Formats: sequence, C-alpha cells, structure tokens
Amino acid sequence: MGTACGRQIVSDVRNGLAGLRASAAGFWSARTEQERRFLTAGSIVVGLALVYAILVDPALTGRERLRKELPALRQQTAEMQALAAQAAQLGAQAPAQVQPLSRDRLNATLAARGLDPQNLAVTGDYVKVDFKGVQFAGLVTWLDAARREERLAVQEAKIGTPGGKEDSAGLVDATLTLRQEAGSR
Repeated sequence: MGTACGRQIVSDVRNGLAGLRASAAGFWSARTEQERRFLTAGSIVVGLALVYAILVDPALTGRERLRKELPALRQQTAEMQALAAQAAQLGAQAPAQVQPLSRDRLNATLAARGLDPQNLAVTGDYVKVDFKGVQFAGLVTWLDAARREERLAVQEAKIGTPGGKEDSAGLVDATLTLRQEAGSR
C-alpha cells in the first residue's frame, strides 16, 4: 500500500509540473520577440542579483570583517601565549612554604578585620572558630584572606541568623571548621 501511495504522489507531482510547463510555454509563445528579450534580460539581472546577494556579498563582507579583526585576534593570541608561558614558569616553581597555624596569628588577622570570635581552637592543621553576631561581609572577606594567605580551606560551615531572628541586617552566627592545605594556593 505504501508504494502505491508513493507512486500516486509522484504521478500527481509530474502532472502538476507538466501543467506548469504547458502554461509557461503558452505564456512564452504569446510574447513578441522584443518582450522575450526583455524578459530574458530581466531574468538574467534578477538571477545575478540573487547570486550576488546570497553568495558573493556575504563572502566579501565576512572577509572584510575578518581583515579588520585579525590584528586584535593576533594580539590576544600573543597575550595568551605570554600568560601561558608565565603560568608554566610559575607552575615549575616550588610552592612557598606555609607557616604552621598559630592561635595568636589567627587572632591578629581576625582583629584586623574587626571580627571577635567567641571560640577559637587550633589543632594541628585544623581550626574551629565560632562567631556570634558578626557582619557576614567581614566574615567572607576574612575567609578569602585566610584562603590566600594561610591556605585555609573551609571543611564545614554552619551559618545562620543571630538567635534565629529574621531582622538581623547582615549579622550572622557562624561555626567554621577550616583546614590548612599544604598544596598550592
């Protein structure tokens, strides 16, 4: 059944095309020689305009755009290669030694950021610190500095509003467990 239906469709398309050809031939034969020349010339002009608009113009404008962008792309490539060489050079260097954690040094960095911990415990490579009612922005700034300077990574963090109040305006209670990493920053 599928092939019979397919044959019928092909037959209908052929009949439709034959009808169009017949009407086009009738239209063409009804024209005078001068009209035929005008129609031929017009068709050629329209065809050339389409070829130019679809194929030639996009290629030319794309080529011009690339010609303008190429110096900037070359500059970016040179910068990336320089940065890659610098990164490889830095990667080959031995990592800086990290000073062992000390309670006094951590208290000094906390005080410099205006943070007053309720409890600070240093055990080997681990630090446990509790805060009550501190500014969240100050806490995050201190954590970022501790990550860069002391290579402290957050192992566990519990952060909430002071006393469960909703109107604490940027203040938080936090319990943090941090670990000093010996690897690179």
